[in-house]
Amino acid sequence: MIDRYTLPEMKKIWEPENKFNKWLSIEILAAEALSELGRVPKEAIANIKKKARFNIARIDEIEKTTRHDVISFLTSVSEEVGADSRFLHLGMTSSDVLDTSLAILMREAADIILSDIEKLLAALKKRAYDYKETVMIGRTHGIHAEPITFGFKLALWYEETKRNYERMKRARDVINHGKISGAVGTFANIDPFVEEYVCKKSGLRPDPATSQIIQRDRHAEYLLTLALIASSIDKFAVEIRHLQRTEVLEAEEAFSEGQKGSSAMPHKRNPITCENLSGLARIVRANAIAALENIPLWHERDISHSSVERIIIPDSTILINYMLVKITSLIENLRVYPETMLKNLNKTGGLVFSERILLELVNKGIQRDEAYKLVQRNAMAAWRGEGNFRDLIKNDTEIKKHLNDKNIDECFDLKHHLRNIDYVFKRIFGGNQ
Repeated sequence: MIDRYTLPEMKKIWEPENKFNKWLSIEILAAEALSELGRVPKEAIANIKKKARFNIARIDEIEKTTRHDVISFLTSVSEEVGADSRFLHLGMTSSDVLDTSLAILMREAADIILSDIEKLLAALKKRAYDYKETVMIGRTHGIHAEPITFGFKLALWYEETKRNYERMKRARDVINHGKISGAVGTFANIDPFVEEYVCKKSGLRPDPATSQIIQRDRHAEYLLTLALIASSIDKFAVEIRHLQRTEVLEAEEAFSEGQKGSSAMPHKRNPITCENLSGLARIVRANAIAALENIPLWHERDISHSSVERIIIPDSTILINYMLVKITSLIENLRVYPETMLKNLNKTGGLVFSERILLELVNKGIQRDEAYKLVQRNAMAAWRGEGNFRDLIKNDTEIKKHLNDKNIDECFDLKHHLRNIDYVFKRIFGGNQ
C-alpha cells in the first residue's frame, strides 16, 4: 500500500481492522440466514453476536502455521465465541467471505472517488466560466492552429471528467455483487437463501453466476475505470506542463511561499504536481493490465489473482483518491496569464487567420485548391519572416482581385472564432453557471 499518497478516509477502508470487520459481518449474517432456515439455534446466534471478535495479532500468529488467512481469522474468532463457533462458515468457502467483503470495500472506495470527482467537476466548471472569454491560441501538433478560449479548454476537461464520473458509477454497480455459493458456485452445501440474505443485508446483489469466485472481469472493469480517470488527470497535467514552459507561460501551478524548485537553480518554478500526477497515472494504468491478467484462471479457480489484488486494488484506489484531490486543488489555484495568451496568439503575425482568408476566397468563387495555394504562399512567406501575414495578403494582386481591404480585415476578427463559445458552454453545462 502506498502510504505516502494515502489520505485518511481511504486509508480506513484498506486497514486490516476494516477488512476483518467485513469478514466477521458476513460470517454472522450467513449464520443468521441459516438460523432463519432453522439450521442454527437462535440462542447460538445471540451468543455469536455477543462474543464474536477477532485479534489481529492472534490472526497473524495463527497464519504463520496455517498459511491461510481465512482459517486463521476463523480460528481467532472461534477462540472468543467458543462451542457455538461451529455454526460459522457452514457450507461456505473462503472466497464467499473474501469476494463478498472485497466488493463492499471496493464500493466504499468508489463512493470516495465519486465524491472526489464531484469536487473536480465543480472546480473545472467554475474556472471554465472564469475564463470563458479569455482568448488563447489553440494548438494542434504543438503548433498554433486557431483561437480558442482557456475556458473552452477547461469546459472540454469538464465534459471528459463527467464521463469518468458516469464510468465510475457503472464500475461501482458492476463490482457491487456478492457470492455465498460454496466451493465451486453450485450451492451444493449451502442454500441460495443464505446468499440472498447476506447480500441484501450488505447492500449487494447476488452475482447470478460464479465459480468458487466472483469472475474477475468485474474487478478488471473497475480497475480499467480507474485507469481512465488516471489518464484524464494525466492529460490535464501534461497540458498544464506545456502551458507552464518558459517559452509559453500562459498558465502555471501555484508556487507557495518558501517553495524551492531546484537545489542548484534558485530561479526554478517547476510543474512538480503535474509531473507527479503523470507519473502516478502510469502505475494505475499498469495495475489495470494486471487486473486484465487476472481474468483467465484455471478451471473454477486458482489463486494467481489473489496476491495481485492485494496490491493493485488498494493501491489504485488510494492513488486515484490522491490524484483527484491534487488535480482539484491545482485547478482551483492555477495561475492564468491572459496577457501572455494574447501575446502568444499574435506571435505569428496573424497566420492563425489563414483559414478565414481561404474560405472567403472560396466564397468568392475560387476553387478551393487554388485558394489554398494563394493563401499558403503568403503564409510561408510570413513564416520565413518576409512580412506581416495580413500585409502580405493585402499586397497579393491575385487575392486582391477577389477581396478588398475591408474583406481581408474582417477575416482577422477574433470575435468570429469565439462566436459559438456560448453555444458550446450551453451544450456542456446546460446554461447553468
